[in-house]
Amino acid sequence: MAKFELDTEFVRKLAAILEETKLGEIELADGERRIRVVRPAAAVVQAAPVMMAAAPATASAPAAAAPAGDLSKHPGVVKSPMVGTAYLAPEPGKPNFVSVGDKVTAGQTLLIIEAMKTFNPIKAPKGGTVTQILIENAVPVEFGEPLMIVE
Repeated sequence: MAKFELDTEFVRKLAAILEETKLGEIELADGERRIRVVRPAAAVVQAAPVMMAAAPATASAPAAAAPAGDLSKHPGVVKSPMVGTAYLAPEPGKPNFVSVGDKVTAGQTLLIIEAMKTFNPIKAPKGGTVTQILIENAVPVEFGEPLMIVE
């Protein structure tokens, strides 16, 4: 592995790679030296990993119990982009990011999914109203699983 020189230009290049690839973080190691660059959105959410593990699974009930197969083709469905554990609130005891009936804007965080010890914000693909929340708090989700409906 090539040695890296730790300077601000190098860090800026790593930050640019994060933006281009939409990754949450990059970490490099060279012997005993280690550098980790984290995107701001990921850094805010990562503050709660220990607390999230203790979240009760019954903290929030789903708004509708409709079968996933019926809703997977809905034009306003928000699907899971990864396998992981979904959380509706930023940490235990805090209000959910959104509730049924809330108006959201494109890019607004709807929930977070913990995957490989990283908390990933799942953002609204479009503006609208949250009409259904199809999952409970702190439950495992699969890739492509419908999570919410935004109309």
